[in-house]
Amino acid sequence: MAETFEQQAAAFGAAGALFGLDIGEKTIGVAVCDPGRMVATPVETIRRKKFTSDAERLKELAEARGVVGLVIGLPRNMDGTEGPSAQRARAFARNLPRILPLPVAFWDERLSTAAMERDLIALDTSRAKRAEKIDEAAAAFILQGAIDRIRGLAK
Repeated sequence: MAETFEQQAAAFGAAGALFGLDIGEKTIGVAVCDPGRMVATPVETIRRKKFTSDAERLKELAEARGVVGLVIGLPRNMDGTEGPSAQRARAFARNLPRILPLPVAFWDERLSTAAMERDLIALDTSRAKRAEKIDEAAAAFILQGAIDRIRGLAK
């Protein structure tokens, strides 16, 4: 049986910055939270090249921010099944430890990009600026949901 988010997140410990990752075919949205795990903030959108260079960039960012774990968005279908996008996220996570050996937890990210697109439109963000920032905003949305859940477990 697959581990739940809560079981995976236990490996993060009680405190420390976490990364949220929105892994797409062409980009990886990156967000970080503060060590107290209160607020998620967009960091960067990595334009995908090859796995090794993508993972090396994540490692640089993680080391610079003292990250202790990764929350990876798992894009499930609306019926809860996993399609090619979820398989891509899992494959990325399987290969990551050889470059960035941090604990990983998967967070159900259904509709995260759509939610952030609506928010950016509501803020009257231009189409070009939305395209530039949507992936890191989605990563922040994913991470915020995860850290809210982690804080809820601690009560």
